[in-house]
Amino acid sequence: MNDQSVHYPWFKRQDLDAFFALFQNNLANFVVITVTMLGMGFPASIVFGKVIPGTAVAVMAGNLYYSFMASRLAKKENRSDVTALSYGISTPVMFVFLFGVLAPALALTNDPDLAWKIAVAAAFISGLIEAMVSLTGNWIRDHLPRPALLGALAGVAFSFIAGEMLFHTFAIPIVGLVALAIILVGFVGKVVFPFRMPASLLAVVVGTILAFALGHQSPGEVSEGLSNVGFYPILPSLAAFDGMTLLFGTAVGLLGVLLPITIYNAIETMNNVEAMAAVGDSYDVRECQAVDGTGTMLGAVFGGLFPTTVYIATIGSKEMGAGRGYSILNAFVILAAAVTGMIAALSALIPLAAIAPVLVFVGMSMVAAAFSTTSSRYFPAVALAMLPYLANYTMTRFNNPAGDVVADISEGIVPLGQGALFTAILLGAVTVSIIDREWRRAVIFTLTAAVFSFAGFMHAPALAWNAAPDFTAGYLAVAVFFGFCAWQHRHQAQFEQPDKQERQVS
Repeated sequence: MNDQSVHYPWFKRQDLDAFFALFQNNLANFVVITVTMLGMGFPASIVFGKVIPGTAVAVMAGNLYYSFMASRLAKKENRSDVTALSYGISTPVMFVFLFGVLAPALALTNDPDLAWKIAVAAAFISGLIEAMVSLTGNWIRDHLPRPALLGALAGVAFSFIAGEMLFHTFAIPIVGLVALAIILVGFVGKVVFPFRMPASLLAVVVGTILAFALGHQSPGEVSEGLSNVGFYPILPSLAAFDGMTLLFGTAVGLLGVLLPITIYNAIETMNNVEAMAAVGDSYDVRECQAVDGTGTMLGAVFGGLFPTTVYIATIGSKEMGAGRGYSILNAFVILAAAVTGMIAALSALIPLAAIAPVLVFVGMSMVAAAFSTTSSRYFPAVALAMLPYLANYTMTRFNNPAGDVVADISEGIVPLGQGALFTAILLGAVTVSIIDREWRRAVIFTLTAAVFSFAGFMHAPALAWNAAPDFTAGYLAVAVFFGFCAWQHRHQAQFEQPDKQERQVS
């Protein structure tokens, strides 16, 4: 037995690749926040002076804590190949907070400052709820089949990451295709580039040069981005507590948005932690949910208004061979970019087509991991669990006229896409139960789907009693059918056992 401790490095070359993937993901979210809030009419003093720095505090704190967790796991298991969990703003939840909390708050108050305070209060409460949900995190993880969780995760990766980023890659063919080729050669082909330059960095540099050379990027865009560069100090704020009065008063209707989206965020974290366990790095899901909730609350104290989560991109970082260094580097770079206003400048400089291929690879890795870490007998469950997110992607990308646009394809797209996370996990769990002939578990999961449909967590646009009656009735009918299957299975077993004994005697 070798008692010598394995050295776990603070930083290694592979961390640089993973850093660019994680930083791009965070940067893209910060850019969306900036553009959307400025477009809504929020002043730069709130966007750049409060929201961006506050959110950066949450991102920094979580990244540093997850690097600490990776160090602890490496020491415990005496391994040097542990990858820290990727962390940042939850993209789906970000859109909900922008258009489901912030925009209604602005319409209600007609005051950007008050609307910001309401949204910050909502974020603080969301973080508090997730921290409380963490008490049951491991129990949920132990009782939900892994193929169902991984299938739901793969659905997100296939549609919103690999699929969407591939669309952006092909938006500027020469830039995107060249960058994609570099990523595939470096990560899939395992080819080492001259000077051992990381594939992700090379793809971004070459793609950006091509974009400027071909006129897809102009110096004017860079100048516009640089105009927002300055110093934005990070200061604590009482906005979260000031906003509580309005949130529990005039804007109390917004509380109905918080519960389902916070549960979604907690399950998203659980899914991503489960995915990492499948490839060798097992973290405590309760601790991760508590970190995400605490990070969200901390960001709210400094003016941020967006919940955070463990990222799906962690599998891509693991595939790249990253350790803890990429998480530490991301923490400080994001903080520096927020404090100096460089977020706007970087978003203006780097074309999305040049950096999207990095996330295409991350999405590819997630889908591949969902199957490669699952027994082949459960492949049908993984595949079925992926499909609700295809509906969710179609629905959300035609968000305004969703019903009109997709009705000609199928009237089932919108309800299947509503609450896709819950639908994906429960359909996958039911399928696993059928494969294992665990009919009682199938009944339980189906009844859960009926309850979720009744309450509006699935197949409905909002929480309400009897929100989706047709789906509630459908799931109840299926539960009865599975109950019959359970009775038949037990009845057959009773008759098969004596027959088996008689054959053994004879």
